[in-house]
Amino acid sequence: MKFKPIYLYGAVALIAIAMLIIVAIQENSNSTDITLSDEQVMPDDDVHKQLKNQMNNSPGKENVSEEYRKRLTELKEAVDKNPSDTLAMRNYADLLSASHKMNEAIPYYEKIIEINPKRADIYFSLALIYYNKQDFVKCEELNNKVLSFDQKNQMALYNLGAIAATQGKMDKAKEYWNKVISINAQSQTGKLAKESLSKL
Repeated sequence: MKFKPIYLYGAVALIAIAMLIIVAIQENSNSTDITLSDEQVMPDDDVHKQLKNQMNNSPGKENVSEEYRKRLTELKEAVDKNPSDTLAMRNYADLLSASHKMNEAIPYYEKIIEINPKRADIYFSLALIYYNKQDFVKCEELNNKVLSFDQKNQMALYNLGAIAATQGKMDKAKEYWNKVISINAQSQTGKLAKESLSKL
């Protein structure tokens, strides 16, 4: 009778599995948990003081809510103190918008536009709010306002393409995105337009 190598491989596999099981059982029985007694105290040096502070000041619902309210109050006070400070107004509106208080943010963005009607960044913030509300007409209007003073604004053109694609107007979306690419294909918005075109 001839010896077949398949039996040898089978025996080696069984031995390997048995060894793995034995090692796993031994590791589970040899617990390496370190327990601290009540008498042990953390050292009082700079490294450990920072650790204590981190453990005591870990962010929780109460801390985050308190910080949020404090920041919101500070920004509101800054806006009330100086109503023409567009930076404070922008920060306050951004925080409101990020907090899903978009309707409260809109008047502050609009006030910034009254002060400086060529703030493309503010038009885009407003457009995003209206896009999220599914008010595509208003969103399109805001992007077109940017194009009224900056005809080659890639972001406004890209946004108009995104609105068209959302509405199922793929030819119109392609037209806008190709225009973005023709302005500057190497810009971040140009690359985004290329990527979006490839997904249509």
